[in-house]
Amino acid sequence: MKQIVLFVFLSVSILFGCSNSQETQSNRPVASADEKPKENIEKPVIMFFGNSITAGYGIDQSDAFSAIIQRKLDSLGYNYRVINAGLSGETTATGLSRVDWVLKTIPEIFVLELAGNDGLRGLPLGQTKENLLAIVDKVRAANPDVKILLAGMEVPPNMGPDYASEFRAMFPAVSEAKEVPLIPFILDKVGGEPSLNLPDGIHPTEEGHLIVAETVWKYLEPLLDSAHLN
Repeated sequence: MKQIVLFVFLSVSILFGCSNSQETQSNRPVASADEKPKENIEKPVIMFFGNSITAGYGIDQSDAFSAIIQRKLDSLGYNYRVINAGLSGETTATGLSRVDWVLKTIPEIFVLELAGNDGLRGLPLGQTKENLLAIVDKVRAANPDVKILLAGMEVPPNMGPDYASEFRAMFPAVSEAKEVPLIPFILDKVGGEPSLNLPDGIHPTEEGHLIVAETVWKYLEPLLDSAHLN
């Protein structure tokens, strides 16, 4: 029962959050390089590319999980610049169209968090998978040495057991095909927990983003280069 409630909650939360592409500061993608101080431009980039989960919808950008990871990197002496390239409303198709623009800034590490909206809209998963594979290819074309981390998601059981199973299996398949590490479920320990979501019952609170940051960090840390330690 708890699992069903969790999945139903996730279906509402992601669909609502990702359908508001014109909302708040959370939807601002990548700042152009000439807006950054020189010392930041020279830092290797960790880019988070996804939908409203990545964008940090409904909270201050300084409290989004990507900003929390930036502070952790700084505290540990890592010389990386984190870019939050999340955009509410993103599907894998729109992400595939947008990724060329965000790749004007070349990342050393690229965290890909997309496909949740595709699943909730019941889109054909064959095409969703192809879009994810194509995004990985575009990122590698921009930087052949890039390290890519794929974030997994779930769909609710009302999408049907076959569809849900195919959706769940899609992320490990992409991970294996492109030889990239996988975060099995980016909202682990957050989705469906009222105390970790905003009053609208939809988006993670600042505390929720702290937990998301811990989940992401576990898979991100092995990708960090000790050469970038101060």
